[in-house]
Amino acid sequence: MVERVKRLKGIVAYDGTDYSGFQSQPDQVTIQGEIEAALQRVTGEPITIAGSGRTDAGVHARGQVFHFDTNSTIPTEKWRYVLHNQLPDSIIIRSLEEVDASFHARFDVKVKEYRYCIDNGVVPDLFRHRYAAHIRHPLDVKRMNAAARLLIGTHDFTSFCSAKTFAEDKVRTVYDCRVEREGDLVWVICRGNGFLYNMVRIIAGTLVEVGAGKRPPEEMIPILQAHDREKAGKTAEAKGLTMWEVVYE
Repeated sequence: MVERVKRLKGIVAYDGTDYSGFQSQPDQVTIQGEIEAALQRVTGEPITIAGSGRTDAGVHARGQVFHFDTNSTIPTEKWRYVLHNQLPDSIIIRSLEEVDASFHARFDVKVKEYRYCIDNGVVPDLFRHRYAAHIRHPLDVKRMNAAARLLIGTHDFTSFCSAKTFAEDKVRTVYDCRVEREGDLVWVICRGNGFLYNMVRIIAGTLVEVGAGKRPPEEMIPILQAHDREKAGKTAEAKGLTMWEVVYE
């Protein structure tokens, strides 16, 4: 009897502090590597997972999506618990379900949401230091929002991506870009059809400069038009960034 190949879709959350990003790399500890090793221990199969996107070293996820194929007869409802016992505490499988064989975690994505967290208290919050960048000086959220709104739409985001970006097409559509304050926490929220290498971190770093009064909000327009990374602000620290949600049809 030939075993049926199943495609499973998982949602994983992780603290990326101690990892060299999501994607497998030689001689590096990565999220993908940890999940694949756990799957092989459980199934005995050399399984490769496909993620909805990459996160850099030190970046976290609340809703990273991945898929893989398996011949395993483990009931679908048991998978999450089986993997929980095989993974470190810093990686949590939030859900796992069987999907159609045509589903692809990366190519079927419609919307991605990233959130950048800033601890804007005078004294840094000890229990936030792994997940938020501490900025002591006051930030004007109203100014930051005025600037953020200018990034909404379809633009060439060359000015807001790393020079190490391999993508030739730098055009992306941002559906929402806003800044919210919750007490001492300031959140930069970006939703779009995709993001370039370091794009959200550069947006956050530039908005911080606007919030600190170092740039006027309207400067975002000439920065976009310049197609020049040197015109935008600094790349914000990796630890403040979280892949929040990935949306499919």
